[in-house]
Amino acid sequence: MTEHADRRARSKRATAAWVAAVSAVAVAAAVAGGAYAAHSLRDPGSADAPTTAPPSASSTTASNGPSRTGSPTESAATPPSAGRHAASRPAASTPAPASPSASASVPADYTFPIADCPVTYGATHHDYPAADMFAARGCLFVAPVDGRIDEVTLDDTWTAATNAGPARGGRSVSLVGVDGVRYYGSHLEAVLPGIRPGVEVAAGEPLGRVGDSGSAAGTGTHLHFAISWPTPPGYWWIRRGTVLPQPYVDSWRSGGHASPVDAVDRARAAYGDDARCHAYC
Repeated sequence: MTEHADRRARSKRATAAWVAAVSAVAVAAAVAGGAYAAHSLRDPGSADAPTTAPPSASSTTASNGPSRTGSPTESAATPPSAGRHAASRPAASTPAPASPSASASVPADYTFPIADCPVTYGATHHDYPAADMFAARGCLFVAPVDGRIDEVTLDDTWTAATNAGPARGGRSVSLVGVDGVRYYGSHLEAVLPGIRPGVEVAAGEPLGRVGDSGSAAGTGTHLHFAISWPTPPGYWWIRRGTVLPQPYVDSWRSGGHASPVDAVDRARAAYGDDARCHAYC
């Protein structure tokens, strides 16, 4: 069995265990008052669901996984956090659906997100938490943890004239790990074949190639790497980063396995139920 096949088999076992853990949280929340169940069972077309238009007219959500016809952005129809969020489009002025703590997870092993290339990155990021990880064009962006692909953007629609927030990342891939945390890599030159919403991946598995798509044009090839809690499709201002990744990528680079789970829980609590974009919108 190859290394990736072995890791993929382990990922499937870990994902199954994680889904069971999240399901247990859902049951507990429903018993406690039913608010979580109301979110997870809500019909996206119901009166209490967000009803505003998608954040970008050119960005659409695939309803059944891999269909790419006329759709530069895809999202998993049933992500590993199934039941944690209503599958609805965001409204900039409405609260994001409540979710159980990311600590409803299984233990995870972590991998540095760029493979076999020299990488540099700063200790901070402008406007919001993230890491711009500079590497040569074509270097591999790999899954930092076992998990399942969440959203994929295949086309670069960004223009300097509009600098639209949803398009700034250019080509991108996000995944929700077995630890319950979402990881996002953008400004890719290309997304690798077979990487689509719902696909299970193992830590270290290639997802795309470093580039300068989106608003990275002219700034040097790099991977915008971000950590956040999972949300419904379209909450790009959360997906782009809510927790500084630097302490964790420092650990993973040296062979450690520092986990961002607690930091993501704290950031989610501090953000509260206000789903609006707060900076560089």
